[in-house]
Amino acid sequence: MATIEQSETTIVTLTERAATKSSGLMAAEPAGEAEVLRVAIQGGGCSGFEYALGFDRGAETGDHELEYHGVKVVVDPFSAPYLQGSTIDFLETIQESGFKIENPNVVQACGCGHSFQVAEGEAQAPEDADGCGTCSH
Repeated sequence: MATIEQSETTIVTLTERAATKSSGLMAAEPAGEAEVLRVAIQGGGCSGFEYALGFDRGAETGDHELEYHGVKVVVDPFSAPYLQGSTIDFLETIQESGFKIENPNVVQACGCGHSFQVAEGEAQAPEDADGCGTCSH
């Protein structure tokens, strides 16, 4: 059974632009394959963690379920504390296009922004990390 997020500080917020882009991408997927936007973190990159955004068939046991502008968003229980208070937006400018996550928990990020580190005492990047592969940091 999935849980409905009811805390004062929402785990993640999806802007209207991000919801519009997500809806369009979800509609292009085969029926039943993209029912929710899954937001997660995973180990990797030169700073310790990387964001993972993808579509899923639905929520899994323990997932937090949210909905913004008609888009269902799910966050697994491991990722939730690291994403607490984050905002997901979609930017489309001359210089860049894509989803951007503003995360108040980040204390250090890779030069290209693909990986991040959280406060002292949380999981840290390995000392021998070679970079995220998309930048020279």
